[in-house]
Amino acid sequence: MSSNLTVLRRYVQEVKPETLPPSVLFEYNDKCLTVFDAFPKSIFHFLVLPRVGPGSPSVGELSNLRTLLKGDKARAKQVLVDLNDAAYNVKKLIREEMLNRYGFQWEIWTGFHAVPSMEHVHLHVLSNDLCSEKMKHKKHFNSFHPTLGFFLHLHEVLSWFDEEPSYFERMSQLKKSDYEHILKESLCCWKCERDMKNMPQLKAHLQEEWDEEACKEKAKLTRKRKRDDARSATPNVLDDKEPERKWPSPMIA
Repeated sequence: MSSNLTVLRRYVQEVKPETLPPSVLFEYNDKCLTVFDAFPKSIFHFLVLPRVGPGSPSVGELSNLRTLLKGDKARAKQVLVDLNDAAYNVKKLIREEMLNRYGFQWEIWTGFHAVPSMEHVHLHVLSNDLCSEKMKHKKHFNSFHPTLGFFLHLHEVLSWFDEEPSYFERMSQLKKSDYEHILKESLCCWKCERDMKNMPQLKAHLQEEWDEEACKEKAKLTRKRKRDDARSATPNVLDDKEPERKWPSPMIA
């Protein structure tokens, strides 16, 4: 198997994650490791990986989402909960950077590819703009389209555990034949559902969509700041010192 396909597995087996290059490592804890996606498909794109160690599922079980769900159900759910917890912090940091870099925040998705291209379970955490020079092919876009079905949102996968066992069994099979055809679907903007002739047209459209959203959100923030400034500039009569009252002198009988 190509070393490029197993590089994530090497990362999670690293005893000292802090030794990974800064271009790779974003953050880590005892349960998970977060790395920069080497070929980001959005402005912000990270991978959250379950680490391999004492008490964790085996390397084989963690090969992909399908193998994880085929193993012990309770242990598989705990892995997903750990990934969700780690992703929560990653999303928090992304939102901070969105504000610092662009002055507004937009949606962030978390999910898995039904048929992953690399070994080891990895949760995608990416901003929903899908604007990136690495977004080159139809299969790239369709694999992250939020409603086509190839991109499995984390909250949806977690919901399988609360369904009937037969439903969980059916959904967790993740057969390639049920998903791979999605990558060949015609191009369609996930926001406005407009059909696109080719990838250059789609990419230009996605950029326009994001630019428009940026203008709207920045305008909202500007209006909010003006309202806040106006409020702070208006004297609060409750805070002003009440003028001294002259009470009438008591009547003496």
